[in-house]
Amino acid sequence: MESKNPVFSRSRGGQVGGWAAQAPSPEHLQNMYDVPSYAPPAPAYRAMTIDDVVVRGFMTLGTLVLGAAAAWYFNVPVGAAVASAMVALVLGLIASFKQSTSPALILGYALFEGVFLGTISHLYESVYNGIVLQAILGTAFAFGGVLTVYALRVVRVTPKFTKFVIAAAISALGLMLVNWIVSFFVVGGLGLRTDGPLGWIFSVAMILVGCFFLLLDFDAVEQGVKQGAPEKFAWQCAFGLTLSLVWIYLEVLRFISYFTSND
Repeated sequence: MESKNPVFSRSRGGQVGGWAAQAPSPEHLQNMYDVPSYAPPAPAYRAMTIDDVVVRGFMTLGTLVLGAAAAWYFNVPVGAAVASAMVALVLGLIASFKQSTSPALILGYALFEGVFLGTISHLYESVYNGIVLQAILGTAFAFGGVLTVYALRVVRVTPKFTKFVIAAAISALGLMLVNWIVSFFVVGGLGLRTDGPLGWIFSVAMILVGCFFLLLDFDAVEQGVKQGAPEKFAWQCAFGLTLSLVWIYLEVLRFISYFTSND
């Protein structure tokens, strides 16, 4: 009797030859066994490491130092230094807002910023002998101190802390702008940049803000390494560290000048 079961009806003459035809062969079973289990695809880029940040950081700071040394040696005019600072500002804003990882852009910023720093440092040194070396040592001490504080987790970088640092920076820059505008009508403006108690306090506050930004930079490096950020992100980390160090250096330079004799 012919079966009416649709499964068995696939075979000819009521036999299950259809199943036999579809049964996997020993070779097919072996091939199925040999296929490796599923593994997630490897990322299309190499992940960033601490060494990448260190190397890019040295390249960026090295370019800045070379620019500063050239400006010092050739005694670049103040007008040229101001123009260099404006170019560095534009490049820095582009790198910041676009989160650029372009080596040319970041090294270009470092070069023009270096020319500005070299000229300003030469002017300070001509008035206050030995102040540049003191400012460099002070900046290095601040960097080492902040790195130690971060490594020991004395201060933890949280979203609330990040908002506080950004708000403090915006407030400080806003006060500097107001002080500059008022200086057109009152000598010394609000007194934020003068050799007096208010000027001293403001300079210390600005140095602290720069140190807080260093904490954010260290956290960005650590989080980038943990989360497997692309290798090129190391350029952005090096740029952030350079910005913070330049901020601290300029403020330390000004603060030391308040207490250094110009004889």
